[in-house]
Amino acid sequence: MKKQGYYTSGQFAKMAQVSVRTIRFYDQQNILKPSYVNETGVRFYTDEDFVRLQQILLLKYLGLSLKEIRDVTVSDTDSDMLLNSLDMQLKLVKDRIEQLELVEKAIGNTVTALKNEKQIDWKQMLHLIHLTNMETSLKSQYQDATNISSRIRLHHLYSTNPEGWFQWIYRQCAITSGMRILEIGCGDGTLWTQNMSKIPSDISILLSDSSNGMLWDAKRKISNDDVRFTFEQFDCHQIPYDDACFDFVIANHVLFYCEDIGEVCSEVSRVLKPDGIFLCSAYGPNHMMEISRLVTDFDSRIILSAKKLYEQFGIQNGTQILSSHFPAISFTPYEDTLVVTKAEDLIEYILSCHGNQNQYILERYKDFRTFVEQKTRKGFSITKEAGIFLCKK
Repeated sequence: MKKQGYYTSGQFAKMAQVSVRTIRFYDQQNILKPSYVNETGVRFYTDEDFVRLQQILLLKYLGLSLKEIRDVTVSDTDSDMLLNSLDMQLKLVKDRIEQLELVEKAIGNTVTALKNEKQIDWKQMLHLIHLTNMETSLKSQYQDATNISSRIRLHHLYSTNPEGWFQWIYRQCAITSGMRILEIGCGDGTLWTQNMSKIPSDISILLSDSSNGMLWDAKRKISNDDVRFTFEQFDCHQIPYDDACFDFVIANHVLFYCEDIGEVCSEVSRVLKPDGIFLCSAYGPNHMMEISRLVTDFDSRIILSAKKLYEQFGIQNGTQILSSHFPAISFTPYEDTLVVTKAEDLIEYILSCHGNQNQYILERYKDFRTFVEQKTRKGFSITKEAGIFLCKK
């Protein structure tokens, strides 16, 4: 018997202009399960399923694998989750357009050179190959940028400290006119977009990241007409600038990701002017610990992070690591807690983490959502243990 508001596989496939075989394949791959299966095994789908199918088809068109699609989409009808998903897709579309424009220009230049010079510019051809092969790295960079935005969003919505993390960091910088500033690992540029009205007009700020995806997000948020900002991709283990050329260097939640923290600190010290300042943030073992407990209570196999990053560089060992490169170091804690009242926002944060959570959550998403809703009903309190080191050269 067909339920009201439900479509059979055939009707659903016709609506989406795909084959029934495609619908069945997505069911088998646990990417799109039917909302209802009757006693005879007939599968039925809803309008919410149709929205999800559109998302899947778009991500497939943009080149994501089935595993990637499974990891970056969840079966949910909440408007906030849907809005975040659409925003995520829009960013990837824009990135793809930019990539194709670069490829178009490179092909045009190569064709022109062949016509005019009758010989192949192998350097240009190599550049074209690199551009064409950007797609794989583009997807991973896009996902990294999206994950960072998801984590920032939870703090923005539920921090009990009225002065947000990025506003607080900016105040600690004590930025003045005429400074030349470098931020390594700038992410999507949130430190600056949230403090734009406070930034002096006669200042030079170089935003850098190892990920083009991050820089593209930062460029979109900061106007191209803003002459205070420049953007450059490079690895902070080798900063491509002369000695003593920056007044201030910022590394917000960056050092614990670096393979050789000592080498990065040496590079930062090298490019700082005499009496220049290095600001770097860190957190401790209690930071966000309630979230780890929550997911392991749901499934003991879940690990949100394979590495304890605070052991790489954290509040407890930061001074010792930095003292080899800077003579004067001080630490200032950021006093804050989170009280999360909406399950969807906490789930989005959890799915953005670096661990194995998607492997165990996505296939049981409805159960997990119910579990988190129970935890957040009266407000879910989360410890924050973070702060900044200020290092003087």
